Amino acid sequence: MILGVFLGTLFATLAVGVPVAFALMFCGVVLMTWMGIFNPQIISQQMVTGANTFTLLAIPFFLLAGELMNAGGLSRRIVDFATALVGHIKGGLGIVAVIAAVIMASLSGSAAADSAALAAILIPMMRQAGYNVPRAAGLMAAGGVIAPVIPPSIAFIIFGVAANVSITGLFMGGIVPGLIMALALVGAWMIVSRRENVEPLPRRSGQERLQATVKAGWALMMPVIILGGIRFGIFTPTEAAVIAAVYALFVGMFIYRELKPADLYFVLLRAAKTTSVVLFLVSAALVTSWLITRANIPNEITRFLAPVMDNPKLLMLVIVLLVLVVGTVLDLAPTILILSPVLMPVIRAAGIDPIYFGVIFVMTTCIGLLTPPVGVVLNVVSGVARVPLGKVIGGVWPFLGAQVAVLLLLIAFPELVLTPLAWLR
Repeated sequence: MILGVFLGTLFATLAVGVPVAFALMFCGVVLMTWMGIFNPQIISQQMVTGANTFTLLAIPFFLLAGELMNAGGLSRRIVDFATALVGHIKGGLGIVAVIAAVIMASLSGSAAADSAALAAILIPMMRQAGYNVPRAAGLMAAGGVIAPVIPPSIAFIIFGVAANVSITGLFMGGIVPGLIMALALVGAWMIVSRRENVEPLPRRSGQERLQATVKAGWALMMPVIILGGIRFGIFTPTEAAVIAAVYALFVGMFIYRELKPADLYFVLLRAAKTTSVVLFLVSAALVTSWLITRANIPNEITRFLAPVMDNPKLLMLVIVLLVLVVGTVLDLAPTILILSPVLMPVIRAAGIDPIYFGVIFVMTTCIGLLTPPVGVVLNVVSGVARVPLGKVIGGVWPFLGAQVAVLLLLIAFPELVLTPLAWLR
């Protein structure tokens, strides 16, 4: 019964347009009242305790690193580097978008930021070259959702805190699935764009490619420093976020010299605004998480899923379908914060590796960023590319299908995640 109270309250408040953070807090009040333990002090204490976590410091610093990266010219040089390598291939600008998405994903960890940067740089080029613009915009959106899967990932940080799972392990576990997602997008793009009569860019000379590589060298070193430092235990993910922000600041101001002192106020302001939204949502969700545990809702979910508990692959498929449905109406962070505390006891009871589950779970929530009616990344790309949202939705379907196919592949063959993870851990 209490599960029905929780879900009914949550969906009712969301349906009338209450912001997610406040809807979660209201759910907390209703659950406390239902259980007879209502005390406003509990809400404030749990919100402060939830936000007062050293690990969560990684979020503002990675967001700041992403803002500094875009303002400092790192994103543009990454696109120039990818263009020099493969721009001359038929459909090459689409491949450029995917390569740039992978590299930028290893810098910022934000799907919206990466999609916006890709669309701002590449959509005008693809429009001028004669590509199908709605399809190109769909590719930018699908490429952007690789960001929360390839480390450093803000989504993995949130999941790790909410589900009490190693963030370093999640970072390492996301590398191979993220690369598989990129390969799937390249394959889908080559299939859907093969009939387009588009003249590829001129082939760059060896000297021009070398120059593009040298110019992008400082940007390309950033993921090597971050991932290498985390992998070999030199610093924690939170410390890596600070290093990423300082590195992006240094390169943007003193190497590329595109980031001016006057720009810092606006960069810091944008990062602070995004951080405040994310962390307020996290703290509100952790109140609900505490009450979910107190109300014993995970055990009710376990009993509900008991018929498939003996078949881990079938259980994963059922959970993925559930998350895909929820992802059509909720953003990435709320989906993680609401469902992970409920599902983790089920996963542990079924004997599924928590890191493997975390990777699949986050990938599924990322796909939700591409599905209407919410589709946050779709809205971002639509606005930046100046393409009507309906046309972007039409253009994204082939790439959305490719991402779902990857998800099903990883459920069918968990070794694709677990085998590389055993070496990278």
